[in-house]
Amino acid sequence: MKKFFIKTARLRFSIWEEEDIQEALELWGDLEVTKFIASNGKMSKEQIYERLKKEIENYNKFKVQYWPIYLIDSNENIGCCGLRPYDLDKNIFEMGIHLKSKYWGNGFALEACLALIEYAFNTLGVDGLFAGHNPKNTASYKLLKKLGFTYIHDEFYPPTGLYHPSYLMIKQDYEDKKRKN
Repeated sequence: MKKFFIKTARLRFSIWEEEDIQEALELWGDLEVTKFIASNGKMSKEQIYERLKKEIENYNKFKVQYWPIYLIDSNENIGCCGLRPYDLDKNIFEMGIHLKSKYWGNGFALEACLALIEYAFNTLGVDGLFAGHNPKNTASYKLLKKLGFTYIHDEFYPPTGLYHPSYLMIKQDYEDKKRKN
């Protein structure tokens, strides 16, 4: 039975395990998702298995991953949202979210990311969050701006072969924004 550690009004976060391969195949086999995260627009089954393995390794080594997220009402997996190491010397982690395309446009990305940001700063004690997006993904651009990230530079992202607009949120920015709201 799955254990959940972050809960929002509609979502719950869990931890990827090897037996979650079907959910991973559904997510990273969705061409609408992978067109923004893979250079050729798709991931093979082997690449998806490797991605799942990497998420599990990140959790075992760093206690973070792009955690699978589930609807509370139906327990259906809608994608993943989480962290991976970015600059450990500065205690900065990269934040990302991948949602199955049929769940786009329902506010799930914003809800999941807000919960993740709070968890990262208040529970994990990170000092900063880095995020980037495919330059063709305008929805991710809008999401990062809404979340309060600040543009820092374009950074080459090997999986797409593109320079991705890249952003940072430091703990002070998060705390200032929280005080204003």
